[in-house]
Amino acid sequence: MAALLCPTAVLLSLLVPVVCVHSQFYLPTDCDDIQQGDSSPSGVYTIFPGGPTSPVHVYCDIDTDGGKWTVIQRRVDGTVNFNRPWDHYKNGFGNVAGEYWIGLDNIHLLTMGEKKRELRVDMEDWEGGKAYAQYSSFSIEPETFGYQLRLGSYVDGGAGDSLSYHSNNMNFTTYDKDQDISVLNCAQYTLGGFWFGDCAHATPNGLYTPNGGNSRIETRVMWFHWKANNYALKSIAMKIRRVAADTVAVEEQQEQKASPTP
Repeated sequence: MAALLCPTAVLLSLLVPVVCVHSQFYLPTDCDDIQQGDSSPSGVYTIFPGGPTSPVHVYCDIDTDGGKWTVIQRRVDGTVNFNRPWDHYKNGFGNVAGEYWIGLDNIHLLTMGEKKRELRVDMEDWEGGKAYAQYSSFSIEPETFGYQLRLGSYVDGGAGDSLSYHSNNMNFTTYDKDQDISVLNCAQYTLGGFWFGDCAHATPNGLYTPNGGNSRIETRVMWFHWKANNYALKSIAMKIRRVAADTVAVEEQQEQKASPTP
């Protein structure tokens, strides 16, 4: 059944979207809840992945590939410094109308539980070219497990798979909390926190510079399998959404067929 705007919560709906199902209203937990058919435009909304006392401002992408994308990271112009300590990456920072990081705690809340999430990474170069990388699933563990990354298989998009290198149960690293497997602190090396292995094939949170600007190759906002490591991207955004139940069922059937018979 399609969700409707709850008439009993008109005043509250002036502040945040309130969804009504069978005369009961609840607060949206992600942009899937925000999107009501084609009526909601892309923009900044308030969601409640941790419950009614923990509102989170987020950018919802309603336009890309059917919409419902909750943007968890975005770089567009270099106005926000991403070379930040652990607590900043834990709690989130930036301007949701521009550049921001939603916070590791919020990413965990958005991806925990039984509902599977897919990941899409959209990027653009300085010549107007665009590409994306899409992954079948994405989630992270809580802080007690280092916000360990769980990533599904690369699907498509033309940008190539630069993230799987980071996904073998890698923990998150910042310049003041080194949890990667390199002899270096990769966050110090690339000037931005991320899930690193022996450093990086992708640095979405690196130092933002125009392509050809004065920066070390390893510090640039980079997606190796699209533009190699000597090209600084103009924009990049990481976004997640729920995977449709029928899609999950098909994937599970394919996995069962691919598994060897005991």
